[in-house]
Amino acid sequence: MMNGRAGTLAGRPELPRLILDALRTAGFDLTVIAEDAAPDMGGRVEAAIATDAPVIIVGGGDGTIRSVGARLAESGRTLAVLPLGTLNLLARDLGMPLDPVEAALALGRSEPRAIDVGEVNGEAFFCQSVIGLPNTINRYRELHRREKSWRSLLRVFAAAIRTLLRQRPHRLMINAPGWHKPWRIWTRALSVVNNDYEEGTGRMFHRPCLDGGALHLYVSRRFSIGWSAKMLLSMALGMWKRSREIEIVSGPAFIIRSRRKSLRVMNDGEAFILRTPLQYAIRPRALTVLAPPPAAAG
Repeated sequence: MMNGRAGTLAGRPELPRLILDALRTAGFDLTVIAEDAAPDMGGRVEAAIATDAPVIIVGGGDGTIRSVGARLAESGRTLAVLPLGTLNLLARDLGMPLDPVEAALALGRSEPRAIDVGEVNGEAFFCQSVIGLPNTINRYRELHRREKSWRSLLRVFAAAIRTLLRQRPHRLMINAPGWHKPWRIWTRALSVVNNDYEEGTGRMFHRPCLDGGALHLYVSRRFSIGWSAKMLLSMALGMWKRSREIEIVSGPAFIIRSRRKSLRVMNDGEAFILRTPLQYAIRPRALTVLAPPPAAAG
């Protein structure tokens, strides 16, 4: 299955055929679930499951992978990822090549690997769940995602600047198992990460371990234009965790309360409006994926 709206496919009508050819070369006996098999991705996933195939190969961005993987978790089926999105965070962490044709070939030499599944109020995420400014800015990016002009980029940039200047911080109360009292915070950006990020030169948002069984909560004390630029530089240099303006705590679960009845949450790039309190948990090794052996990952 492939998400026909994925950014990598835009302007490349030949790419689906090349991917299918590469998968067959890699040794897969394919049953192709076309877009007309069902009106949405959920229906196509059900059609794929009905084939009794042990491996479900999905092409798309992190949001598509999230929705399909959530259905396959603890199903006994194995998920194979073809990176067709903008960031492809899970594919990167699995060590998959980011070129779709190369990734298709790499699946032929990949091995099953069990990874953790994060959840918030029953909605799964494999990489991160975000509250606050990054979530809002991503809404504008998604509106103009398929536009490739300088004008569209300027509109997204202008919207991001307006958001930085106008959006008020969230007042939240966080609790976790074993804590003696809740943590009260006032923040404009919060992220719950499924297993921890690694700090290192050029390794931005990379998780070396996907089955550690822990959530990591990142809270930003500031979120201004200057702070964002400074933080991006620190990430590129591999020193961002040393910032005093970011607090990091870990645990198997978190409960986040707000005065608001609901909050906008972005799970792996996919937005949800969820009622508070937000209840975060992790399901250890709940999803099986195909990944290149460690020596071949890259």
